[in-house]
Amino acid sequence: MEHTYQYAWIIPFLPFPVTMSMGFGLLLIPTATKNIRRMWAFPSVLMLSIAMVFSANFAIQQINGSFIYQYLWSWTINNDFSLEFGHLIDSLTSIMSILITTVGIMVFIYSDNYMSHDQGYLRFFAYMSFFNISMLGLVTSCNLIQIYIFWELVGMCSYLLIGFWFTRPIAASACQKAFVTNRIGDFGLLLGILGFYWITGSFEFRDLFEIINNLLHNNGVNSLFVTLCASFLFLGAVAKSAQFPLHIWLPDAMEGPTPISALIHAATMVAAGIFLVARLLPLFIVIPYIMNFISLIGIITVLLGATLALAQRDIKRSLAYSTMSQLGYIMLALGIGSYRAALFHLITHAYSKALLFLGSGSVIHSMEPIVGYSPEKSQNMVLMGGLTRYVPITRISFLLGTLSLCGIPPLACFWSKDEILKDSWLYSPIFALIASFTAGLTAFYMFRMYLLTFDGYLRVQFQDYSSTKNSFLYSISPWGKEVPMVVNKNFLLSTMNNRVSFFSKDTYQINENVRNSIRYFSTNFRNKYAYTYPYESDNTMLFPLLVLVLFTLFVGLIGINLDQGELDFDILSKWLTPSTKFFHPNSNDSTDWYDFLTNAVFSVSIAVLGLFISSILYGSVYSSFQNLDLINSFLKASPKRIFLDRIQNLIYNWSYNRGYIDIFYTKIFTAGIRRLAKLIQFFDRHIIDGIINGVGLASFFIGEGIKYMGGGRISSYLFLYLSYVSIFLGAFLFLVKKFPFFLL
Repeated sequence: MEHTYQYAWIIPFLPFPVTMSMGFGLLLIPTATKNIRRMWAFPSVLMLSIAMVFSANFAIQQINGSFIYQYLWSWTINNDFSLEFGHLIDSLTSIMSILITTVGIMVFIYSDNYMSHDQGYLRFFAYMSFFNISMLGLVTSCNLIQIYIFWELVGMCSYLLIGFWFTRPIAASACQKAFVTNRIGDFGLLLGILGFYWITGSFEFRDLFEIINNLLHNNGVNSLFVTLCASFLFLGAVAKSAQFPLHIWLPDAMEGPTPISALIHAATMVAAGIFLVARLLPLFIVIPYIMNFISLIGIITVLLGATLALAQRDIKRSLAYSTMSQLGYIMLALGIGSYRAALFHLITHAYSKALLFLGSGSVIHSMEPIVGYSPEKSQNMVLMGGLTRYVPITRISFLLGTLSLCGIPPLACFWSKDEILKDSWLYSPIFALIASFTAGLTAFYMFRMYLLTFDGYLRVQFQDYSSTKNSFLYSISPWGKEVPMVVNKNFLLSTMNNRVSFFSKDTYQINENVRNSIRYFSTNFRNKYAYTYPYESDNTMLFPLLVLVLFTLFVGLIGINLDQGELDFDILSKWLTPSTKFFHPNSNDSTDWYDFLTNAVFSVSIAVLGLFISSILYGSVYSSFQNLDLINSFLKASPKRIFLDRIQNLIYNWSYNRGYIDIFYTKIFTAGIRRLAKLIQFFDRHIIDGIINGVGLASFFIGEGIKYMGGGRISSYLFLYLSYVSIFLGAFLFLVKKFPFFLL
């Protein structure tokens, strides 16, 4: 087995030949390379599949009781400084490697069809392959400096993939925002690495853990300085995993292609910050206050992400905030020392969220021919609805992913989220109440997303490109932001400035003719009208969805941690045994059936309540009108109605405007830095340059003036010289007499 471990370094570099071949092909023989571009998908999937087999082999050995393996070789040695590279194989590495490779394979297969129409098909696959190389190199790294190298490569690939459609200004702006925000975290990570190297003289994890533990135990180091360095390390994880307050880049990163959202922003890149905290948990756990800080950031992110997802209209942006909230759960679990629950939820969430992102891509793919290829329209849930009859397979897979994320048994996320909630009650009742409340919000906004997308009827009348038919656009937002518009050549039924409220009867009642007319799309094609419907995706896009459905259904079974007598089905605890034994805190003890059922009933009841409220408000357009009237019947008293209306508007504005955090950053930091830059530019141009230019001009004019005063008589020159000296000496003595501190 040790012989197999020695070749673990090959895992990150297996996709490298394919990536380099695509890159050099595009540079040297672009025409020939593009002519066979669809053939490049097969070797990409093949190489990543081999890496997955290696990762699965290591995982099996970890489950069967193998120990941690670390292989090092020296890269540079100079006096007392030695830098070694290598690979570390433990349970954390094998978990992350399996997640990266399995999700990566599904995304590669999915992208072959999703990106087939795009001119940048090969560039897209090259970027994705290099991203997988960087992530696999990151999780197999054996020291901090090696992690930092691959950390930066991951950030570079993220920048390239988010800005893949860089000709769109909004995509170019999004990738720049992600780049700048992550640079803040990366700078903190670098400071933390250098700080701990200064303290310990080593980058290796084992040396770092042992030396810091001994120094703190013997008071051999300033605990405040160690805490500061640990906070800098955690800052890198905050930015990469989109934790508050460096979360602002993640929703805008949805401007990249949808497969990128599934690969980077669901299962892999955003998990890099989680991986870093999990890897350094033995270091953080002995440092005062840092664990409390991690748990605090986690619980803030949990609640913030859920509230910001409530009123989003973009389906991918809503999933992005959901990802942010779920990563907050994982960070909370790490902060309270629940290592097993954190990794368990990392696994279940990765597969469920990858399923949801790929499902959203299938929905967008079906809507694009109808509303156009604009993301503002094809990703807008307000323009969707009634897609069940058109995309049934996508709908079922999306529903299963939604229920999993809501915490409905026996789907994957139920087992892991329930364990986090149970451990949070033991740590802090306040944190547990917030986490439980957020679980209800998660069920609410996730089911809202499902209902707005698939329930009811299609709420958009398609554009008539022939201009010979009437054009209709109908959409409804129960949040009451805009009343949809129905436009006809002869009459205008509604205006965009009217508002719809939860508690108002002044809702436009759409008639049956409009309801029936929204079922087709007419376009002038060869002088005949063809009718286009939303359509189901091709098999190459549906296959990854079905595979991820299986993961969503069954992956939660590996972590069932119940007291079952002689039988032990807890595969995850066996998997984590080597790491918990040598590096991390002990895993949680088994739970008896009574405690499990008690916790499960509580968590499921909260989720069901969220589903119920969401179904009432978003069940369908028809029931929404009835529900509005029903609610109004209970709100005839004016003060109650005004109060609830204000609460509704407050929640909506908070969520839709992203908690005003982006506005705050724009006005304070962005505008402040620009004002500071203009002030510095003014000082440099007019003060610094002005002094230099002024001295030059003064010398020029004085010289020009003096040259006409010269008469050639030495006595005249001597008289002028003594006069100037006397004047300056007199001025100096006067200042000294008035202001003696000039002599200091």
